[in-house]
Amino acid sequence: MLAFIQTGGFFMWPLMACSILTLAIILERFWTLRKKNVAPKGLLSEVMTRLRDDRMSLEYIRSMQAKTGLASIFAAGLLNSKHGRNSMKESVQEAASHVIHELERFMNTLGTIAAISPLLGLLGTVVGMIKVFSVLMESGAGNTALLAGGISEALLTTAAGLGVAIPALIFHRFFSRRIDELVVTMEQQSTKLIDSLHGDRDKTGAAQ
Repeated sequence: MLAFIQTGGFFMWPLMACSILTLAIILERFWTLRKKNVAPKGLLSEVMTRLRDDRMSLEYIRSMQAKTGLASIFAAGLLNSKHGRNSMKESVQEAASHVIHELERFMNTLGTIAAISPLLGLLGTVVGMIKVFSVLMESGAGNTALLAGGISEALLTTAAGLGVAIPALIFHRFFSRRIDELVVTMEQQSTKLIDSLHGDRDKTGAAQ
């Protein structure tokens, strides 16, 4: 591996760093964006059961507030539910913006890597070809060893740049799609919670 990097020249090192960072982000995002952590399936029913049985306590709400994802959104809404629908909705939206920000962490970095890796590879290719032409100017076409070295550097950096960029782009789109799905789920669940607490009351007030 070290010989492979050395053959590719200087630009293999930043590409190697990009590949390590990409792998770390992918593993972290897989762990963080698990649906059971962000939007647990039975959370809404559990909250509704507690509300229906009058077992909703401040301690339980605080425990949800300490968690991430949908639980923290529910906690923000429940803490402000007594101040009316609008106040509860605003609290939910504010909490949701923080949650979405956390879900999108490192996504810009992953997208940037996907964009710059081919450019780094192309830059390495250009440098390698410059070396090839320099050898041709100085020694002619007879020095095949130096020519092969420059061509190898050019080809390796190109391949390395694409090898880093392609997985980074694939997983950037994959995680973006997963985040969109989680956001839609949290919006639906939050709306159901708000409607269950204030929907009937608002309809009664509107009818009067």
